[in-house]
Amino acid sequence: MEPDVPLFSRGFVRRRAISLATSLSVTATSFALAQAPTHRSRILTVSDVGERQFLFENDLAMSNMNRSLLTRPSGDIDRDFVDIMAPHHQGAIDMARTEMKYGHNDALRQLAERIVRQAEQDLACMRGTKPATAGSTRSSSTDLDLRAHN
Repeated sequence: MEPDVPLFSRGFVRRRAISLATSLSVTATSFALAQAPTHRSRILTVSDVGERQFLFENDLAMSNMNRSLLTRPSGDIDRDFVDIMAPHHQGAIDMARTEMKYGHNDALRQLAERIVRQAEQDLACMRGTKPATAGSTRSSSTDLDLRAHN
């Protein structure tokens, strides 16, 4: 009497099936790309270069904005609000200026101009009403406490 032992384990078969499916997928993709090389090799026109510049400058504006948004909470909600909203508005200004520089649609260019004007006004308001830093608030209250004791 022979024991009933499977020839291959379930895990072995599963790994081999995944490996085969992956290999077939890569092979099929390679053949598909080899069949249509003209799609990527077309000559760039002036509008493609402009679009490339537009996308690059927009990506730069988004990256700068996102990097500036990475702030630590200060413990002051109003200060944190300004610290978050100011880079957001600056990013909107940068992206709108990119549209004004590269865009062709007059209505969108006018919208971009309005965005720049409004966001600049909002930034000026935020900067004018931004609470003092925690360090300067503490030192001024310390100064008041010292004067009260003298």
